[in-house]
Amino acid sequence: MSLKVHYDQEIDVLYIGREGEEEEAEEIYPGVTLEKGRHGELVGIELLNASRLLKNVLEPLQKRALL
Repeated sequence: MSLKVHYDQEIDVLYIGREGEEEEAEEIYPGVTLEKGRHGELVGIELLNASRLLKNVLEPLQKRALL
């Protein structure tokens, strides 16, 4: 299973997905949507306002990388 990751900086959206057709989408948290296939399998995750949502994760990683 290969994952595809796409970030659109212009609209600040991060998409992580794999092969499969989306049949259903469910917003599980404001700005976080899970995309499911025909059998309920996860085929994608979409993060709106990704830089804001991931700020608490990315900042410590960036600091560690500079050490």
